Amino acid sequence: MNPLPDSVMQHLVRVTGEPDLAGTPYELESELGRGGMGVVYAAHDTRLQRPVALKVLYTGAPVMEEARVIASLEHPGIVPIYETGVLADGRPFYVMKLVEGSSLDVYLTPAVALSERLRIFQKICETVAFAHSRGVVHRDLKPGNIMVGSFGEVVILDWGVARRRESAEEAGVVVGTPQFMAPEMRAGQGDEAGHKVDIYSLGALLQCSLPDRPPKALAAVAEKAMSPEPGDRYEDCVALNRDISRFLDGAAVEAHAETAVERVVRFASRNRTLLLLLAAYLAVRIFLFFLRTT
Repeated sequence: MNPLPDSVMQHLVRVTGEPDLAGTPYELESELGRGGMGVVYAAHDTRLQRPVALKVLYTGAPVMEEARVIASLEHPGIVPIYETGVLADGRPFYVMKLVEGSSLDVYLTPAVALSERLRIFQKICETVAFAHSRGVVHRDLKPGNIMVGSFGEVVILDWGVARRRESAEEAGVVVGTPQFMAPEMRAGQGDEAGHKVDIYSLGALLQCSLPDRPPKALAAVAEKAMSPEPGDRYEDCVALNRDISRFLDGAAVEAHAETAVERVVRFASRNRTLLLLLAAYLAVRIFLFFLRTT
């Protein structure tokens, strides 16, 4: 019997509803989301008495590579894999830690301070940097794939289109989300730039995380990360993260050439306490001077 085409399998999955978890220790609770590779459900592990996330994949190959990629990346910012298996209908599934919280686009309300937004972004950079150090490129970084937990943890989800740098794939394949996709990815040439496609996506994430009128330095950081030419972007996530740290520390960022006025304003902001003390000291000295002369 010939296997059903992927498009037919996806249609059947959508119309047949919930998966049959008979023979597994998991009980289905609710659907969390759907993607191009499969459906993610909240489930209960009756064996260990814990909540889990269970992803049922539409087809068997090569989508199980997602589970293998995640399993190879042990990091606080990447959800761990607990188990993999196959349902009675032949569909593969894998079980992950259930991350409780909000997606980045939901979390970033106007009430969230700029400093907090940037610290979340730095955690994203650190996680992507770790993946890159293991030779894995995510290729679909976007707010909906990033969860901010109840205790400030930041987790990157959906590694379904991630690729190892050394793996070969069909040329001309376009994957990702247009708003956060590097130009070379749209042209089907993402493999040629490697990890630089994630640098572009990080720049787009930073841009959408900033207030409506962001500081020029931060806008410049985002623009550099999103440069049309991969060679003009930051060399890696560490360099991008370093510029964000400079901004948070009140230092000049490499991506922006400051004017003299901007330099003075930044110095005043960075040394506000010292300047206030100096002003208070001068005010007291002036008061004492006039007191003596009267």
